[in-house]
Amino acid sequence: QVQLVESGGGLVQAGGSLRLSCAASGRTFNRNTMGWFRQAPGKEREFVAAIKWSGDSTYYADSVKGRFTISRDNANTMYLQMNSLKPEDTAVYYCAADARAWRFGVPQFMYDYWGQGTQVTVSS
Repeated sequence: QVQLVESGGGLVQAGGSLRLSCAASGRTFNRNTMGWFRQAPGKEREFVAAIKWSGDSTYYADSVKGRFTISRDNANTMYLQMNSLKPEDTAVYYCAADARAWRFGVPQFMYDYWGQGTQVTVSS
C-alpha cells in the first residue's frame, strides 16, 4: 500500500521559515514527478511546486516563486523549504505523486497518490 506522509508544519510568524518533508513508502518513485499542493480555508486546493524524478527540473506557482524551494534527496523523500512566509501562505499542505513514469508538468487531477496534509499557519 502506497503512503505519503507529510511533516514539518506548524505555526510561524510572518517572515519566518518552515521546512516540510514528505516520505513515501509502498513503491519507488524514481521515475515519477512529485509535488506540493495547499488548501486554505474556504478555497480550492492549489498547486504550489513540482519536481521531476531526477530532481533537476522544478516549477512553482507564481505566488511562491522566489520564496519556496522544492527538492528531493532520493526517490521517495521530498522537501519544501518555505522562506519569507506570509499570512496568505496559511493552508494545509499536501504532497502528491504521479503514478505514471516519465511525465512532468501534469495538472493536479493527474496526481494519483496524496498525503494526509500538514497544517501551516503564518501569523501576522
